[in-house]
Amino acid sequence: MGRRGLTRSEIIDATWDLAAQRGLAAVTMRSVAEQLDVTPMALYRHIGDKQGLLDGLVERLHGEIPIPDAALPWRERLTLLAGGIRAVARKHPDLFPLLFHRPAVTPAAQRPRETAYAALREAGLAEDDVVRAERLLSTFILGFAASEAGGRFGRLDAEAEYAYAAGLIEMILTK
Repeated sequence: MGRRGLTRSEIIDATWDLAAQRGLAAVTMRSVAEQLDVTPMALYRHIGDKQGLLDGLVERLHGEIPIPDAALPWRERLTLLAGGIRAVARKHPDLFPLLFHRPAVTPAAQRPRETAYAALREAGLAEDDVVRAERLLSTFILGFAASEAGGRFGRLDAEAEYAYAAGLIEMILTK
């Protein structure tokens, strides 16, 4: 123990690996420190506390969502963003629900939201409506993605269900 040169990125990597292997309940300062062969106190300088570990996981999940090119039309950007969120949920079904329980507090974690805000502004929504519309969209997409990754749709055609719901939401947004 007592290794030098520890970075926030290494700590988040170890936290990610631990959560992927043993589940979110296994994530503690002590267990992450054991993964890194350091004392728990060595983590505090870089990450704060357990909440910082969880914020790092949220950042990592959001960081896997591809950000569409800002030059694309707003509808296409929102569609690609939603597809990226669904892909992350399918790739990490056990970690994805963390996005329901923790806010995106780091700048990197807020990139998908900022991308949606920009697209909604371009769609012509009033500034007062942008945040509310993004919340509606993200709640739908996160919920749909988690349901899809968890197998909720069973034999239903998830793509057809998604297209139906997305059509309703677009109708609301462009009203």
